[in-house]
Amino acid sequence: MSVEVSVLMPVYNERHTIEQALAEVIAAPPADEWELIVVDDGSTDGSADLLREGTWPPHVRVLFHDRNRGKGAALRSALAEAHGRYATVLDADLEYSPRDLPALLDPLRRGDAAAVFGTRGFQAHSAYSFWYVVGNHAVTFVANLIYNSWVSDIMTGHKAMETALFRSLDLRERGFSIEPEITARLLLRGVRIYEVPVTYKARSREQGKKLTAVDGLRVLRTLVRCRLH
Repeated sequence: MSVEVSVLMPVYNERHTIEQALAEVIAAPPADEWELIVVDDGSTDGSADLLREGTWPPHVRVLFHDRNRGKGAALRSALAEAHGRYATVLDADLEYSPRDLPALLDPLRRGDAAAVFGTRGFQAHSAYSFWYVVGNHAVTFVANLIYNSWVSDIMTGHKAMETALFRSLDLRERGFSIEPEITARLLLRGVRIYEVPVTYKARSREQGKKLTAVDGLRVLRTLVRCRLH
């Protein structure tokens, strides 16, 4: 099967949002020929049951990990199954909107970019917290410093590029550090990252926000590891 766009959706304990996340992609697909590859990463809250029991269109495929392996591992599993010319990431927590995906794909289609990031503005009504925003800016600053680049938001969950390029990045991180690793590998290749603004609505810790200060340290470790190796 050949399609233009593969949407990769890692899922871990998203029982309250997964059905709506899938419905939003189906209602606003990113292209005429597309597929959605969902990977449940060993959820324990009933997400896997919802995905198994649901009736999904033919272009929606669902894969399952036998245990929790991390977002990076789930993303790599989805990427391995992608048939699209382009691959883009969309989380299942409703913080991002699939309606922004065409804006990420347009520079790729025009040949203006090899990789496109959807950057977040962190407005007062959409940011999670002061320290979350400061932490995001801090790790982004470190990435720009050690890679001599200028990227606005390395941790964005909205990233798009040709599937062949995505697969060639030799990604190894298992958890959230997959995000800075993608950025680092692209910058080391000399790929200029094209940025477009996207809408973003951060959820609270009570709603399932998973990132912590420890993840920030892991991000820094990943940036340094990729730079040195």
